[in-house]
Amino acid sequence: MSETFVLRTDGGARGNPGPAGSGFVLEGPDGVVVRTGGRFLGHATNNQAEYDALLWGLETAIEHGVRAIEVRADSELVVRQVNGHYRVKNVGLVPLHRKACELLGRFASAKVVHVRREENTAADELANAAMDCRGTVGDGADSAPCGQSTLFG
Repeated sequence: MSETFVLRTDGGARGNPGPAGSGFVLEGPDGVVVRTGGRFLGHATNNQAEYDALLWGLETAIEHGVRAIEVRADSELVVRQVNGHYRVKNVGLVPLHRKACELLGRFASAKVVHVRREENTAADELANAAMDCRGTVGDGADSAPCGQSTLFG
């Protein structure tokens, strides 16, 4: 079995809905940060931003060749939905949930756990930095730092 990487994800919206951002930190099995990213999403809800962080982080892990992953997120709703404990009632979250489950299924081993906010400060800081500059931040950025990226309008 491959060594397990840790993916920390966070998202938020100011006003909920409002200006939103997502962030992730991918750590190797040794705890060393492998990739980071934060991006501005435009107008979205907290839950959309939380899912965006999860999706972006999982896609990045797959691109990096990760086979075993433990996601640590502070969104109890998202964690419980992807683990099958809560139904997805919001129609806007259904495709995001479906994509998250599909991506999680690509790993040889995947676990999604809820953590306290204090354990997720790096991902939170990236999401907030992206909201502040209304662009993309971190080394996981596809464009120049603080490049514009609106996913939800």
